This record gives sequence, C-alpha cells and structure tokens, in this order.
Amino acid sequence: MTPFKTIRARAEKRKGGAKALQRLLPPKPDPKALSRISDDRVLSEMSRRVFCAGFAWNVIESKWPGFEAALVGFEPGRLSLQPDEFWDTLLKDTRIVRNGAKIMSVRANAGFVRDIAREHGSFGKFLAKSPSSDQIGLLELLAKRGNRLGGNTGQMMLRFLGFDGFVTSRDVTACLRDAGLDIAETVTSKRDLAKVQAQFNAWADDTGLPYLHLSRICAMSIGENYAAEKLANMGGTDA
Repeated sequence: MTPFKTIRARAEKRKGGAKALQRLLPPKPDPKALSRISDDRVLSEMSRRVFCAGFAWNVIESKWPGFEAALVGFEPGRLSLQPDEFWDTLLKDTRIVRNGAKIMSVRANAGFVRDIAREHGSFGKFLAKSPSSDQIGLLELLAKRGNRLGGNTGQMMLRFLGFDGFVTSRDVTACLRDAGLDIAETVTSKRDLAKVQAQFNAWADDTGLPYLHLSRICAMSIGENYAAEKLANMGGTDA
C-alpha cells in the first residue's frame, strides 16, 4: 500500500501547500459534543439524510424548516405516539417532500432512536462510545435496526452528526484503489467495507490523524481539484 504521507504530500501539492491543505480540513471531531446531541436533533439529521438520498440536496435544505414544523421538531416520543391519520396527512403537506416511503421512515426511525436512547442514555451517547475503528459495525447496525439508513445514507448521517469516520465517496474510493487496495469502484460489499475499515485503521495508527481528516485528505489527493469555495459548498461529502 502507498504510505499515507505520500497521499498527503499529493494533496498538499494540489491545494497549494501544507498550510493551505490544513485550512481545508474541518475541526477534529469531539466525542463530548457528540454525546450531548439531543435525540430530536439526531432524528432530524437522520431524516434529512434519508430525504437527500437520490434527491437534490438544495431542494431538501430549502424546505427543511417546513419539515421541522410538519414533523413536530422531530421529537421521537411525540412522533411515536402520532396516529395513522397524522402520517396520512403528511402525504398532502406541501411543506415537505411528499415521498410516502421516506415519510414513513421517519416514523420507524423515531422508534429506533428511542430504543437506542433507552439502551444507552441517548443516541448521541451511543455514537460517542462507538469506536471509529469499527465504523462498519456501526453502519451494519444502522442498516439493520434503522429504516433506509444503509449504504451512503448511514455514512453521511454519521458525518453530519460529527462522528469521526470515513466516507466511501467516489474520490475516497479512487484514492484507496490508487494506493493499492483491492476494492470495487463502488464500495457496497461487506468484504470491501472491511478492507476499507482495515486500511483506515492502519493509517490512523500510523499517523495519529482522525478518520475524518484521513478521509478528507484522501478525497483531496485525487480526482477533480475543487476550489476551496466549492469544497465548502459540498459540505461533508469528501466528493
């Protein structure tokens, strides 16, 4: 495998030097801040990622205040108690995107968030205790116990909530393949995810960097060389 210092040097060259690259990296993830996230904010972000999947993000973002109002602030307890009529009405509510399957995923995930909170004190505390070295185990749990949280949706939910993890985006995957990792161009299988996890674990041990920074540096080392403004607008995608 290509040493990570080589990948970082390539990213630094593309971005105008070590200091320029460092300015493009987000703050180091804070487990204490993650543990303090309330369950309603977890369900809100979870639902936002579900609705963004396969849809124009800017449309979802522009309508999100309407989502918050229509879905009673994403408070899991209140949503879990809503009758069928409440959910049927949402299918006609113009404040939100009226996708029936995704609307019902909010109902299912409200129960999921409550279950995890009962087991661990809160969903945020559960995430804060989950090791980055087994992100794939966490992703498997999201896919099995959550609704529509498999694949990239689960990864992006973790990223936007502040979990220290990687994202198997196009450029991150291209970086890993270029470095010598035998994985598919699109990472979906358990086998490939295990290989990605093992490589990030090795790089984390070698560099001491958070997984978020490793993932972001990978993305900036290959593919289209986006300007700083474009990267900022792309949020947490590691394009």
